[in-house]
This record gives sequence, structure tokens and C-alpha cells, in this order.
Amino acid sequence: METAPARPLGVIGQIDRALDVTGTIVEAVTAAQLAAPTPCRDWDVRAVLNHTVSGMHRVAAALSGMGAERDDEWVGSDPQGAYAAAAEIDRAAWHRPDALAATMDSPYGTLPGAVVAAMHLTEIVVHGVDVALAIGRADLADDELCAELLSLMHAQGGIEGFRERGLFGPEMAIAADAPGHRRLIAYLGRDW
Repeated sequence: METAPARPLGVIGQIDRALDVTGTIVEAVTAAQLAAPTPCRDWDVRAVLNHTVSGMHRVAAALSGMGAERDDEWVGSDPQGAYAAAAEIDRAAWHRPDALAATMDSPYGTLPGAVVAAMHLTEIVVHGVDVALAIGRADLADDELCAELLSLMHAQGGIEGFRERGLFGPEMAIAADAPGHRRLIAYLGRDW
């Protein structure tokens, strides 16, 4: 009997899980759902997917020491194919031996790879949840991974700096026993 290869531990393993989970969510999106509103205000499903795919390409390019091409449209007529291709490139970049030790340019300045990894994990997990909720498939969210990400955010001192920049809204009240994905989006200020 063959066993699946072990996944790396830590943030790289979490990125792998996030890519897989969000990939499953993206596979569930129908063409009619691309215009559906999402918890990410002002963005429909298509815009969230385009942003996510663009981010994966930009981060992978930064990890490999190359500049990412600037393109406003990444999803095209095949959101599932665009996501799958970007996820493959992204995963390969994060599995470089020096990925976490590298420094990368970001909109917030030059940051250590480990910091960018946590930010990137947030993007993939949160936007996956955004899409899952928008298409009525909260069952596809990984509540354990969402809870891990929420714990990581708290352990790193919270997200107030990002709230001040307008990237996240004020924390929303939610029951402590709510599913992990609901607690995560409430913490990020998404009222959904």
C-alpha cells in the first residue's frame, strides 16, 4: 500500500493546505457565480479570484528573484485553470530551500520570507473563505486551518496595523464556539 508523501510542517505546510483547500473551493465555482458578491467588500467572486491568482504569481516571482509581470486580468475565461496554474507555480516557489530565509519587496517594504509567508497564507485562506461563502459552500472551508491562522495572527500581536491601513475592518462580535472560518472572518471585520 502506497502512502502519500508527508507534507512539510510549519507555514509552508499551511500554505500547501491553503492552496489545496482554496483549489477545491475554486473548482466548485460556476460561471454564473463569478458575479456573486463576497465578504470582501466591493469585490465579486471573479475579482477575488483574480486578486488571489495575481498575488500567487507576484509572490512566486519575488521568491525566485524575478519581477512579476503586471497584468490586470489573470483569470480570463478559465478561473479554475488560472488558479491551478498559479497554485503550481506558487507551491514550487515556496518549496525552494531558501524561501523562508529570503527577503522580498512588498507593498510594505522589504520583508523577511517568513513574514511574507504568513501574509501570503492569510491571503489564500481568507480569500478562499470569501469565495466559499459567496457561492454558498461554507462546508468547503477548512475550519482547522482557519483557526490555526487566527491563532497565528494573535500570536504575532494582531492585525491592528492592517486595520489602520484599511485592509481589514473592525473586529465583529461572534460566538466563541462558531466555526473557525466564521471566527476568522469576524476577526478581520467581514460582516457576512
